[in-house]
Amino acid sequence: MNVSITSEVAAVTAVLDRLTAAWNAGDGAAYGAEFTADATYVTYVGTLYVGGAEIGRAHQALFESFLKGTRLASEIVGVRFSGPDTALVVTRGDVHKGRPGRLGKIQTYTLVRQADGGWKVAAFQNTKHKALMEAVSFKAQPATRPAAVSS
Repeated sequence: MNVSITSEVAAVTAVLDRLTAAWNAGDGAAYGAEFTADATYVTYVGTLYVGGAEIGRAHQALFESFLKGTRLASEIVGVRFSGPDTALVVTRGDVHKGRPGRLGKIQTYTLVRQADGGWKVAAFQNTKHKALMEAVSFKAQPATRPAAVSS
């Protein structure tokens, strides 16, 4: 990986680090600030939020209720660029209180470069990984097994 790509990956992953810090601080405004004004955010239960302001507002309400005191845990599965101004990041993650457990969700982030050169999230999709259903599917139809199966 050359220095330019390395610095771009670092800039993109810094956005995810700021999202984690905002989540862990229970700061909805800071969380929403990492998204574009027209970002789409799909939760694992299928709720769709549009725009950084709405994402931040909704998360603040969650941080003050259901998600109070939770922490975000994640690991990057991969980062790739589909052009100089678009990055796709796949992560495994989950929320927890206390010690993190199994990272049971798969997330896809689409980040876009802003006019100032920084990066923001333009789209986010969160999917609950259902290992049992996945195993049944692969057993019933082995040709559906991807080369890189998440666990």
